[in-house]
Amino acid sequence: MDTTLNLVPVQHRGSTNENQFSRDTERVSTDKPFIQANTIECSLEEIKSQHLIPVYTKDNERLISCAEFIETTHAIVSEIYPAETILKPSIRLSHPIKGRVPDAKDKPANQLEEWERTIFYERMAFVIEIPTINDEVDGNHLSLTIGGVKAYNQDNLSNRKGSDEHFKIFIGFHNKVCLNLCVWSDGAMMDLKVSSIGQLQACIRSLIQNYNQQHHLFHLKQLCEYSLTEQQFAQLVGRTRMYQFLPHAMKREIPQLLFGDNQMRSIVRDFYNDDSFCKMEDGTLNLWRLYNLFTNANKSTYIDQFVERGVNAFSFAYNIKSALQHQTFNWYLS
Repeated sequence: MDTTLNLVPVQHRGSTNENQFSRDTERVSTDKPFIQANTIECSLEEIKSQHLIPVYTKDNERLISCAEFIETTHAIVSEIYPAETILKPSIRLSHPIKGRVPDAKDKPANQLEEWERTIFYERMAFVIEIPTINDEVDGNHLSLTIGGVKAYNQDNLSNRKGSDEHFKIFIGFHNKVCLNLCVWSDGAMMDLKVSSIGQLQACIRSLIQNYNQQHHLFHLKQLCEYSLTEQQFAQLVGRTRMYQFLPHAMKREIPQLLFGDNQMRSIVRDFYNDDSFCKMEDGTLNLWRLYNLFTNANKSTYIDQFVERGVNAFSFAYNIKSALQHQTFNWYLS
């Protein structure tokens, strides 16, 4: 893929004067959950003031906190896009790790005071929206969005400071119609390993600066030009269910699919019932709609698999598009 530096806004809508900037940055990046499975909403202020920071057991040195990750990303976004409106991060948490202060170790749980309880969340995802960088695809309004995932279950907490800490970062667009995230491999680092906040800053900056938003949008818009019949969609759904049981040697020859039966049931249901992305009156479904059926199903994914499945949704739709465009073989449509 072309990774030419491209930071020019696609479109600008509305004022970006100082008063508008100040007012808009108090808004949160999404008004609805961008991911739903087993998650709760949380503010950055609550994370900073109330949540514990995990430490390495060998030396009791702390890991990079979720708050530092979010604030670092927001600072770099503000630095790279100084003239744009940048909204407050939308944050989702899952898998709480509860505890208590030592003085309350013998108290019954129902007698604990609030100050005696401790908590941190094992998994966190956030997005930061830049609404002044936007475009439309098939009538859907898209805004540039940067985000990340932290899952402490992927770190070796029994180690010592200086060990690898794992992060996922991404940049792409989110669909304002449904808050589906549109991310591809050129806009994601899914297995980022760093040992310091400085390394994390450098990786975030590199990802954003090398992201080519025009190239990404070009490929998203291409999805609108190709469609599946209802029969082809049925064939595709059947093949996706077969994929999970294929021999490993055969799987290696087929484009990977990370969506399981639960997500496919959601996709089939929405093929008939979704207000924005269901089949057309003639029974056809363009690939932009198919892609959004997948990204909508991805909102039921656990945080630690969210980015991978989002990228996989695009690559899956892109492979279908290439087969239709060049009239070549695709196992899911054969």
